[in-house]
Amino acid sequence: MDQRRIFRFLTEQMAAGQRCVLVTVLAVEGSAMRNPGAHMAVCEDGSFVGSLSGGCIENAVLAESRDTLKAEAARIVRFGAGSPYLDIRLPCGGGLDLHFQPLADGQIAADCLAAIMARHPYTVSIGPHGAACLAGWDPAPFDPAAGTARFGHFPQARLMLVGHGEGLSALTLLAQSMALDVAVLTPDERALDRLQGRGFPVMRLARTTDTHLLRSDPWTAIVFLFHDHDWEVALLKRAFELPHFYIGAMGGRRAHAARCEALRAAGVAASALATLHAPIGLFHSSRDPDTLALSTLAEIVQTYQAADFGPALG
Repeated sequence: MDQRRIFRFLTEQMAAGQRCVLVTVLAVEGSAMRNPGAHMAVCEDGSFVGSLSGGCIENAVLAESRDTLKAEAARIVRFGAGSPYLDIRLPCGGGLDLHFQPLADGQIAADCLAAIMARHPYTVSIGPHGAACLAGWDPAPFDPAAGTARFGHFPQARLMLVGHGEGLSALTLLAQSMALDVAVLTPDERALDRLQGRGFPVMRLARTTDTHLLRSDPWTAIVFLFHDHDWEVALLKRAFELPHFYIGAMGGRRAHAARCEALRAAGVAASALATLHAPIGLFHSSRDPDTLALSTLAEIVQTYQAADFGPALG
């Protein structure tokens, strides 16, 4: 979920005249903090965005990046188990193969950032002749003999929040802290004023039938946070018809049973109802808004990480 920060950083720094390196995890041996395809951006002034090991090798990555800029040539370096750097070890005992790509211009960063902002899948392709951003999701594992790899990236999770009350505001602010895209629909004037004042895209929900205001894509989580469940039926029915990777609704088990009965009467299939996350969140005994927000966002991220987005590519 840090791709937008990384490629925006590269785009801005190179536009300001900085020379930069895109660092990519090619392969992992044993246990490691980051998976293949994770990136880190490093500039010649030592500034960087991203993390590849939680702090174990970042200083060595900075030094290697500076050497890469001096040589003006890409390189692959092994860290951890099997590395020639005997004084650099990963506490987990694993190994990382990292690719260091000095960027001749900002094209790859701009292309990746454009795909990210448009919420389109994209692929970072690495080969002997450099790195490039390709349209679409087309991964291929690291081939050590050829020095090639492709890493596909899907859009990050987006939250479509529908509801009222303090839980709505708490989840919006928590998602912002993770730099997730958030859109809000609410009939709650207090929440609307508060969140609009912070710059969030918030729309007033005037009627329970304002289903046309719901917007989503396959990488959207649609979350219902109503204490008054009479608001939900038409909106939830429409949500099931839209692309999404997660739908959740607040309320206890008794309220959820009544919700499901109303949705069945409205024509929602049992197979769709079986995918509804309710009671919402990873832990269900929470009552204060901040804990509810944490529980819900944790469940959303867990669901996103486990999702198979292949069918979304059509």
